[in-house]
Amino acid sequence: MSTANNARFDHRKYRPFPEIRKTDRRWPDQTLSSAPLWCSVDLRDGNQALIEPMTVAQKQRMWALLVKMGFKEIEVGFPAASQPDFDFVRWLIEENQIPEDVTIQVLVQARDELIERTYESLVGARRAVVHVYNSTSPVQRNKVFGLSQQGIIDIAVKGAAKVQSEAAKYPHTEWVFQYSPESFSSTEVEFAVEVCNAVIGVWQPTPANKAIINLPATVESAMPNVFADQVEWFCDHVNKRDSLTISIHTHNDRGCGVAAAELALLAGADRIEGTLLGNGERTGNMDIVTMAMNLYSQGIDPELDISIADDIIATVEACTNIKTHPRHPWVGELVYTAFSGSHQDAIRKCLAKQPADEPWDVAYLPIDPQDLGRNYQSVIRVNSQSGKGGASYLLEKALGVTLPRWMQIELAQPIQAESERREGELNTNDIVAVFRNEFMGSDGRYALAGYQLDKHGSQYHLQASITDGSQLMLIHGQGNGAISAFADAMHKATGVDVQVVQFDEQAVSEGSDASAMAFVQASIRGARYTAAAQDGDTLSASLNAILVAINKSIIDSQAVA
Repeated sequence: MSTANNARFDHRKYRPFPEIRKTDRRWPDQTLSSAPLWCSVDLRDGNQALIEPMTVAQKQRMWALLVKMGFKEIEVGFPAASQPDFDFVRWLIEENQIPEDVTIQVLVQARDELIERTYESLVGARRAVVHVYNSTSPVQRNKVFGLSQQGIIDIAVKGAAKVQSEAAKYPHTEWVFQYSPESFSSTEVEFAVEVCNAVIGVWQPTPANKAIINLPATVESAMPNVFADQVEWFCDHVNKRDSLTISIHTHNDRGCGVAAAELALLAGADRIEGTLLGNGERTGNMDIVTMAMNLYSQGIDPELDISIADDIIATVEACTNIKTHPRHPWVGELVYTAFSGSHQDAIRKCLAKQPADEPWDVAYLPIDPQDLGRNYQSVIRVNSQSGKGGASYLLEKALGVTLPRWMQIELAQPIQAESERREGELNTNDIVAVFRNEFMGSDGRYALAGYQLDKHGSQYHLQASITDGSQLMLIHGQGNGAISAFADAMHKATGVDVQVVQFDEQAVSEGSDASAMAFVQASIRGARYTAAAQDGDTLSASLNAILVAINKSIIDSQAVA
């Protein structure tokens, strides 16, 4: 390793993380049997990590999802640091958006003027967690603040006292105090306990009125077993343990955010902070969806509703502008799709032998995909995938578009079925015919006659003319985009609830008589429908594709009836 480039990649510039000398560790012998207390920080930690922070409409949509999923504690912002955060907290309180069993949490640095502003934002709240923090690690003490350990303790104590005195000014609210020694994972455990004990000495919590001590892996610096040792050591030495809720807030710098949180529960923690799908600073926060599904797969009630996976993904993507990786644990687009012939064969045989009243035991499928709204026909490929790539290539050449990956997967099954029916090879015209019949069928109840789209602020307002047989309907809707506005309009007019799971639109290559093609996969009445449409403009194509999906769902429901 003597070249200049290799010299830059030199492991000797780094030091191993200090050992936690512990001869009495008990956490390896523990097992998880129940869900932790959950706190979503999507609206605060997740939001601050975005290139473009959420708009008010996006925050409101994310809030609605978190409540729907069953979160009882939700960190909603840093109201003293941002007017939009302050205004959002006021909206929640003044518009009575907080259910009786949900508690909001706000974050604030240990600074007097910020703490005062924070309490102003919370006036009128029934119950709230005030989460105060200051940095404690050696690098922060020495290089950022230039303070001794006592200087750091003084900041924490002063902040804790201010949080307590401000709360006394608002006796009609039930206050819960939370303290974080920020960068706990990089702080000497002895000093972390000392700082927290100083705060606990100010607040004097009791078993009936607990304080929350939150232990963040602000930067994940060691293996998850080391973090578990830190948490267990802390729990063994902190004062008033029976009067504390020990909370964990891990990040994913080493890719072990979920593992560290799980082991921390074994080590004595009670509560987990994280975000949906792991959005957050750098490599992200601990992914609550993954951890909740890990519990679920072990027969433990996660006490969160992850069955609405399509809604979770669509909302998070719309609010963060971050796409979900197709291999994301549990909920990614491809995680239940078998491309290997041997895997397909094993899945098919196991499904045939899986009794409905016995524990799930299917090769390659750790859970039943139907629990997350995925069905075997459209997601799990249990027959041969041969010809998928070739069929897609020929179709793309004929239509002048590149099929999105998920549409290629959906195309494989009808192409294979037609090939088997004919017992022979399909040519390009055959493949195009299968595609148009399967995904672009013109027969159906609804058709688009026209539309008008307007934008007011961050909201889109859409008016469309829809034919319902021989009748012309005028429908209206609004949303964060044209597609969501159209879905809203159809729901209001027809009662059909459409959740767009996948979407793509493309300009058609030169020489076609239409300029755009749209591809959509929508969740309707608990089933997924894939559709496509071609038209003179992209939005017309998109709206027509959604109508094709709706028409397919209606045909299915009539067939069942």
